Amino acid sequence: MRVVLFEAEDWEKKACARLMRQHDVRCTTVPLNITTVGEFKDAEVISPFVTSRLDAGIIHRLPELKLIATRSAGYDHIDLAACREHGVAIANVPDYGDATVAEHAFALLLALARNIVESVALTRRGGFSMAGTRGLELRDKVIAVVGTGRIGRRTIEIARGFGMCVVAFDQVEDAAAATRLGFTYGPLDEILAQADVVTLHVPSSPSTVGLIGERQFAAMKDRAILINTARGNVVDSEALVRALANGKLRAAGLDVLPQEPLIREEAEIFRHDKTVDASDLKALVANHVLLRFPNVLVTPHNAYNTDAALARIMETTIANIEGFAAGRAVNLVGAA
Repeated sequence: MRVVLFEAEDWEKKACARLMRQHDVRCTTVPLNITTVGEFKDAEVISPFVTSRLDAGIIHRLPELKLIATRSAGYDHIDLAACREHGVAIANVPDYGDATVAEHAFALLLALARNIVESVALTRRGGFSMAGTRGLELRDKVIAVVGTGRIGRRTIEIARGFGMCVVAFDQVEDAAAATRLGFTYGPLDEILAQADVVTLHVPSSPSTVGLIGERQFAAMKDRAILINTARGNVVDSEALVRALANGKLRAAGLDVLPQEPLIREEAEIFRHDKTVDASDLKALVANHVLLRFPNVLVTPHNAYNTDAALARIMETTIANIEGFAAGRAVNLVGAA
């Protein structure tokens, strides 16, 4: 099969040696987008990251495409309807980063709770005054974990290790996990009202878009910290800006933002075939405002980015492609 890996690093090219023995594999450093897609019209299998947006316009330009082996757990960057229309299967990497992402969530939380960034900047300037650097102790604080899948459960384990009290919300409750890990479930607004820290671990879906908005911020305990390592569109960014500006929130740690592709390449707004509505522009402005808040830490959607997690992603992706080619497809998600 003709396979193309997009945004491939040198180590990934080496990791594909096994795949190259049986398939025509091309590794490229470029992302897949409307500008680059013309070079890969004969691809039967493509392997993108979440930074490649596979909308209908891209899918239509790949007439030989049979499989999208995304190197991610999430697949909201792929147009499922277009894939169904063209008979394109989608395989993901469902289990690679529970510890990695949960640890990143706590890295953001600790950095905010203990004013790490400000403290380091102060000492680098030669100042050793502690003014403005007083921190928040996490022991006995209440953390609300929204989403208790693999990553959410690992986050709970870490929180319990810090001596925190854990409450949680999930549309499908896991009573056995609650008993084993020592946390309690409750309605979303109820746990938000109790929490000193709120951390989000839900996928992007119609039911989670805007899950945390004006009403949820109003329900939150005053001066809570929000951590989002899930998906940017789970939080209403305009409502988040207001909650920070009026002091409702103490701080926010964000590994994801709405409209990340527009942030990465704002010239996309002016592309002839790109439809950008008012909500896109408002989200983009809100994201720029968030980047300027001193009590907001934003990382570039790299919570997954550790050696161990990336190795697991690559190994599973290769297995997905090999399995599909051999007629025993694995890790398929809602497409063809």
